[in-house]
Amino acid sequence: MAPVRAAGTVVVALSIGAILSYFLRSRSKSSSTKTSNRRSSRNGLIAAIGNTPLIRINSLSDATGCEILGKAEFLNPGGSVKDRVAVKIIEEALQSGSLAPGGVVTEGSAGSTAISLATVAPAYGCKCHVVIPDDVAIEKSQILEALGAMVERVKPVSITHRDHYVNVARRRALEANEIASKRQNNTKDGNQINGYTSEKETQSILYEHKGGFFADQFENLANFRAHYEGTGPEIWEQVGGNLDAFVAAAGTGGTLSGISRFLKEKNSSIKCFLIDPPGSGLFNKVTRGVMYTREEAEGHRLKNPFDTITEGIGINRLTKNFKLAELDGAFRGTDIEAVEMSRYLLKNDGLFLGSSSAMNCVGAVRVAQALGPGHTIVTILCDSGMRHLTKFYNAQYLSRYRLTPSATRLEFLGLD
Repeated sequence: MAPVRAAGTVVVALSIGAILSYFLRSRSKSSSTKTSNRRSSRNGLIAAIGNTPLIRINSLSDATGCEILGKAEFLNPGGSVKDRVAVKIIEEALQSGSLAPGGVVTEGSAGSTAISLATVAPAYGCKCHVVIPDDVAIEKSQILEALGAMVERVKPVSITHRDHYVNVARRRALEANEIASKRQNNTKDGNQINGYTSEKETQSILYEHKGGFFADQFENLANFRAHYEGTGPEIWEQVGGNLDAFVAAAGTGGTLSGISRFLKEKNSSIKCFLIDPPGSGLFNKVTRGVMYTREEAEGHRLKNPFDTITEGIGINRLTKNFKLAELDGAFRGTDIEAVEMSRYLLKNDGLFLGSSSAMNCVGAVRVAQALGPGHTIVTILCDSGMRHLTKFYNAQYLSRYRLTPSATRLEFLGLD
């Protein structure tokens, strides 16, 4: 299936404000020098993040005649590509004074970013408070609790609702700052804050720390910079500059935008594509310039529909991070393709991948089919299947949504 291309060279209409915000803050030094200097000053757990291997996915490469390479981000200490983002967000917040040493980092996350923040925050002397939708795989909240994070599970609602998990996380940071301010004035506030399960928990995560900081992974351009300054340069070095295409799905948009922009600056002929899951409006935005109808817009839905089995990718709004992406086209992926791909890679390559990684591999095959044999294509292996056992790798759950895998080869993508 050929990609649907957008009108104009740059598919996504870039936000001038977002671009200026990035360039004013981070173009004064070359990305390679900055990355090298930053890593040399890190130690302990933080020094182990990044520089992940770029592996050849043998079965997909052999089937398509292309070199399909996956950036093995599941090998980061926190188990996902979001480790890079967590480090960048916390370091920039500490440098700017937005986060005080000993403060609490709050975030609304479907799982991976929250786990990464909870993993790296202690390395900076900070704590983590996470708000997640209650429909994500339960093992993600169990991991967070084991890591020592305070976890709030809330009902999935529109981003425009005050109780959307992102908006709740933003409020928690404000509450932590208010409490820290009162403590500085030697006052005590004994009132319980709505949303916390007990006064003891409130005190443990808010009262005992020096203010709060909302990570804001969707709109914080530290997300973009983590990949523009880190992941992108690593890929370029690992392929020796010999690259034809890059493809990935988008949630916050930071990975896709940071890598695509870096690669395009190195070689404008490199094609960059989006692979979009069901229920997401980004495919329409990239290919048609219109994300959704008025009725489908976030804030107008009457309920949270079952859109996709994949977690952490797909969205129905444009984030500041995604606006910085430079794309040449987009593909749609389906849930059954992602499920089938995950089982195919496990059987043929020994790769136990999460749902977004599987969707990215679907995208890599689609790009290979569009470009033809002889091309080098890179995608991101975001996380492993360890966090997806109760849904994506649960036979009963898949059967409920008629997603039971049955393919023996790649026939689900038109390859035999």
